[in-house]
Amino acid sequence: MTESLTLLIGTSKGVFLLSSDAARTDWSLRGPMCDGWPTNHVVGDPDTGTLWAASGGEWHGAGVWRSDDGGATWSLSLLANGQMDEWLANDEAMRKMFGRDPAPDAPFKGHVNALWSLGLNHGTLYAGAKPAALFASTDRGETWQKVQGLSDHPSADGWEPGAAGLVLHTIVGAPQTPDKLWVGISAAGVFATEDGGKTWERRNRLSNAEPGEAQGHGDPALGACGHEVGHCVHNMVRAAQGPGDTLYQQNHHGVFRSSDGGRSWEDIATGLPSTFGFPIAVHPHDPSTLWVLPLNGDSQGRYPPDASAAVWRSRDGGKTWHDLRAGLPAKNCFFTVLRQAMATDKAKQAGVYFGTNTGSIFASTDEGDTWVEIARHLPMVLSVEVLHRA
Repeated sequence: MTESLTLLIGTSKGVFLLSSDAARTDWSLRGPMCDGWPTNHVVGDPDTGTLWAASGGEWHGAGVWRSDDGGATWSLSLLANGQMDEWLANDEAMRKMFGRDPAPDAPFKGHVNALWSLGLNHGTLYAGAKPAALFASTDRGETWQKVQGLSDHPSADGWEPGAAGLVLHTIVGAPQTPDKLWVGISAAGVFATEDGGKTWERRNRLSNAEPGEAQGHGDPALGACGHEVGHCVHNMVRAAQGPGDTLYQQNHHGVFRSSDGGRSWEDIATGLPSTFGFPIAVHPHDPSTLWVLPLNGDSQGRYPPDASAAVWRSRDGGKTWHDLRAGLPAKNCFFTVLRQAMATDKAKQAGVYFGTNTGSIFASTDEGDTWVEIARHLPMVLSVEVLHRA
């Protein structure tokens, strides 16, 4: 049986699915889906083919769409109502125009503005929210409960928002250890649990800091003492292979590696053209190979340095870096690649994919050596994930 590969694409105008066979040469596009709701993240279950999309915002409300038939139909689990429901409740003419009544009160109405991330871990589906909170579903996204242990962390009152607000945007699990989970919050940093979410530890210590030195609530930048990673983590991934829990993160202030599950972090940005970027991806079979896409800086436009696109790859865990440009725009390139918009497949020679805020999807089937634009003119791409199906 031929394996199929589908890119799950979240955009500002709904979900798109870009599918190919195992050869990864011919691609077909479907969408938009989920009623065109802006969608920050889409994930899938390779065993069942079920798809979930974290969608909405202040206007639509915040919810998780689910499809059990490959995207043909979708159902919505609404976590929080949006402004549209308030308008519909108070305006009969608007109800007639839209042909619908307001949605019933959702369980977290008034407490959630948007959903930013999803993560499927040992049968539990997690959703990260704005303002920063983690929700869990044990019934495939039908109903949701707040992971109160994270919200009750002693540092929670001191969490500061990043430019997009206080968002929980990254959820990372451990395939062999169900109770382990890491999350990234901008701009509060990395948090980890090893008891299924009951208790959480803040893990932002640089490798040159002594234990306990960086556990306070001081300046979140690398700053004066130099003992903490910047709290504005942009994305984080776990190496699927190799000993222990090797994590990599792209931060507002650099790129970092941890070989101890985030208890300490080593700066590995030397050799990159910029310490600023959003996405990071790790090889599915080699824990020392990773990719980043540096941007020129927070206040400099957030596009590739010198307006020349390049993905940078390391084969040695971040000790050295090499730029990969073949097939990418060499000049006048002003796109941004957002935090969830880069992913890898599971092929022996890994495919790497990324989407841009200008609506393009680029693919490499040779681990970044060469690139091809496989879709263009999509809405702003907010996330890219890969789903393999037999």
